[in-house]
This record gives sequence, C-alpha cells and structure tokens, in this order.
Amino acid sequence: MSPNDLDSALIDSLIDSVIDSARGWLDDDPDPATRAELSSLVDRSAAGDAAAAAELADCFSGVLEFGTAGLRGRLGPGPNRMNRVVVARAAAGLAAYLGGGSVVVGYDARHNSERFALDTAEILAGAGLTVHLLPRPLPTPVLAYAVRELGCAAGVMVTASHNPPQDNGYKVYLGDGSQIVPPADTEIAAAIAAVGTVADLPRATTSRRVDEALVDRYADTVAALVDDGPRDLRIAYTPLHGVGADTLTRVLETAGFDSVSVVAAQEAPDPDFPTVSFPNPEEDGALDLALALADEASADLVVANDPDADRCAAAVPTPTGWRMLRGDEVGVLLATHLLQRGTRGTFATTIVSSSLLGKVAAAAGQSFAETLTGFKWIGRVDGLAFGYEEALGYCCDPEHVRDKDGVSAALLLCELAASLRAEGRTLLDLLDDLAREHGLHATDQLSVRVDDLTLIGDAMERLRASPPATLGGLDVARVDDLARGSADLPPTDGLRFSLADGARVVVRPSGTEPKLKCYLEVVVPVEAGVTDRVDAVEAARISAATRLDAIRSDLGLALGL
Repeated sequence: MSPNDLDSALIDSLIDSVIDSARGWLDDDPDPATRAELSSLVDRSAAGDAAAAAELADCFSGVLEFGTAGLRGRLGPGPNRMNRVVVARAAAGLAAYLGGGSVVVGYDARHNSERFALDTAEILAGAGLTVHLLPRPLPTPVLAYAVRELGCAAGVMVTASHNPPQDNGYKVYLGDGSQIVPPADTEIAAAIAAVGTVADLPRATTSRRVDEALVDRYADTVAALVDDGPRDLRIAYTPLHGVGADTLTRVLETAGFDSVSVVAAQEAPDPDFPTVSFPNPEEDGALDLALALADEASADLVVANDPDADRCAAAVPTPTGWRMLRGDEVGVLLATHLLQRGTRGTFATTIVSSSLLGKVAAAAGQSFAETLTGFKWIGRVDGLAFGYEEALGYCCDPEHVRDKDGVSAALLLCELAASLRAEGRTLLDLLDDLAREHGLHATDQLSVRVDDLTLIGDAMERLRASPPATLGGLDVARVDDLARGSADLPPTDGLRFSLADGARVVVRPSGTEPKLKCYLEVVVPVEAGVTDRVDAVEAARISAATRLDAIRSDLGLALGL
C-alpha cells in the first residue's frame, strides 16, 4: 500500500493514534537512522504536514507479514517496513519455533543486509542456538548449500533478490535446505507475533564466522558438475551490481572457461544499482550493458545473474541481433543437457511454466512433477533430479543446493553452448530440434501492476464468476480453481484455463509484488515432411506468436484492468 492509497479523512481521524504508536516504536528501535526518520515524520505530522502524515500512517498501517517467502518490503521505520525491530522480532520468533539447534546466517550487499544479519545472529545466539555467520556478502545459493553442508536446523538469508534498491528481505530455510512451506510459515509467524519488546530480547556475540573454506567447497562442488569437453566459448557476463561476480567467474575459470568478459560498471556490488532502472535481468533494458559488451567482445553467449545470484538469464546472437532466452527455454535446454549426460530422477517445474519439460522427461523415460509456483515447492519433490521455474530459476544439483542456483545454471549452460559450438551448432538449433520432436511450445506473460490491491481480488472474482468461453479463438475446455486444491497440489489463489490444442492460461496474484500475473502457453506442431526444416519451425513460431497475441488481448478484456 502506498501513502496515496490512504483516505485523507481516515488519516486525519487516526493520526493521533498513529503518532502514539510511532512514539512507542521509537522507544524500542535500536537504529539511529530509522529513529531519526520516524521522529521527523512524527514532528511533521503533528504540525499538520499531510504528506508526512500519509507516510507515517502507511508505516503503521499493518505488519509486514511473514510468509513462505519470509519477509520482504521497503526499508524504513514502523511495523510495515523492513528495519532492525522487524528483523529482531523475526529472529526471536524463529528461535522460539526452532527451540534449539544451529542456524547459518547469510546476507547480500543491499542496504542494511549485514546489519540485519548481525542482529539475527546475536538474537539467535542469545536464545541459546549455535549460529554460523557467512564470512561476507555472498550469493543466496551459498547459504542454501551451507545449511546442508553444516548440518543446520535452519538458515536465514538477508536479501530482497531482484527487488528495487529501497527494499530488503529475510528468507528462511529449514534443515533440508529448502525454503519454508506451510504450516511452518504460519507457525513462525505466530511465534513472531508473540515476541514482546525488542530491547528486552537477550543477545549474544557468540556466533561463529564461517571460514572461507566453505565458500571454496561450494565453488569446487559447482565446478565439478561439468565434464571434460570443449571450452571454446566467449562469454559476456554481468552480476547486475550484485554479489555473483566473484563466485561465478571463479567457478567458470576452475571449469576451464577462460574467455569471460565482465561488465565493469556492474561488476562490484552496489546497493543502489545505479546503471539499471530495476535490478531484474527479466526487465527491459537491464542487460543493455552486457549486450553492448558482448558485441565488443564478439561473445557467443551472454549470461547474467540477479543481485543475489540465485537466478540466471541468458542471451544468444542471431543474424538480427541478440535474443534473450525465456526462462522456459533455458529450463528445457538445461534439462535436455542433463538427460543427455545420464541424469536420472524426477524432473520438475511449476504450474505456470511450459508443459514441454514433461514431454522431454517422458521421452527420456524419466518421471515428471508439477508444483505450485516457487522453489519452496520444487525443492521438496521426491527424487528431484532437476527443477526450474519460468522466472529464471534453475536447480541443477539438488544433492547440494535444494533451491535455485544461478551459478550452477550459468556454468552448465556454458558447457552446453560450448559443446554445441564444437559441433557447429547453437542453443537455438537445439531448441529447434525439440520443437520438431514435441511441437513448438511458446510462452508469454501478461502482468498488471496495481496501486490498489483490491483491484486484483476483484479481477479474480470476476474471472471465477464469469470465466471466458474462448480465449484467442481457442475454446476453454476446462477451468480449474486452484484455490480448491487437488490431490497433487495444495490450494493457492489462482485459476488455470485449459484451452484447445494444448494451450493454457494460468492467472494468479504475485506473491511478492502488487501484480496480477498471467502465464500463457500455446503448442503448435512443426509440419512434418517440409523440405526446409528451419522454415517449418519458423512458420510454427510465427503462428504461435499470433495465437499468444490473440489470447493476451482477450484475457486483458476479461480481467477488466
């Protein structure tokens, strides 16, 4: 909720109460920066400053909720912001939930990440737990690796991943190295709600800084994922001002890739992310500097991590310029690569990802699983061999990192690209092979960002009450209300539309942003017997794009947003 969302009359009627709450918060806040910010808001609000009153009211309009993604929100004072009070309460609640054992704590390079990690370590230690603190800002997958490597009961990673610079977050893992799922999230949230005054929480400085040897073991474990083989590949890379550069370049070098160019302006961690408008490799323009560097270096492949390096993006050269690969494309490429190398087990993805992975796994005689959105679900698939989600997250080594890992994904994609290049082929050639075998699977998204969250609920209710009979000229064969759950999936707020010809649409509210997200897929056969096989795939691609455009248009009208 933004300050503008709050009705001015309501602000006026509640401002005295909010000021009282803010003054009580000041007494419990150990951070001089947020105390000063809050004191200013209180003084200006009391003096009649409407803008300050609106901001103050928003800071105290609710409590930053602890869920399956942990905590994530804007930095600032009050219970509806990320700050040292909120973090201290989260740490105390987690300690109460665990009751004992050991916890490893990691952090990225965002504003206040190290401070939040130190507070967490001190409070966990004060509650009697053994605490391991990672040695410096590191990628999230290093934390996920450390949970299992150190035999911990839980792990905490202070990061907001690819959120804007004004945000931070708090992600919790349990002892299996996977992110928390219900009912653990609600039980931890209840324990947090029971925490009293932060100033009264016992603290201890007995946490142990993890030796760099653990980071070495992680890097060596990732580098060992690739086999001996071709390494003639020119790579352009960007960590987008995050913490991935040191780890990924080291892994690539250990694995034998010695032609790596890094975007200098984005190489060092910078919590302000000054060269991008939004530090998410999926966003338009985020990889402009990497693509420019790729042109200068005549690169064969561009890879990018998001700021905490748990995601990996890729771009490939074409005769008309660089083409970003979709998450579904990278996912099926990595799966195909692992299958060709003999990886066995369950290949998993989410209900909003492409259906192609299931067909590729079946053709190789391997099992397939479909989960709800998020690696908190993928990581818990029995017998997991590989998992991915369309939002650029890939789990290539679940034995060691049972979460998405942008470092191992980038390395394996480079290995595949180098192997294909040695054969005179490209990643796009392999995608065309898959299209000829299984049909051209094309995916797209329609995302609607809102200022008023009630608009999302209203749109979902409209779709439930009056689902469209057709989308993009394709009949809607079935509508599944995901809120009801099923034998295979726990309930979640979402709708799945199964269309004619294998197409599908999934609509759900985002779990981390004020967005309604719609995931589209169409499947177009590649005509057999056509002399020019490349033209046949391209014809299917054009047909798929037309179908996706028509579905997107009809869906936008049905949403009414």
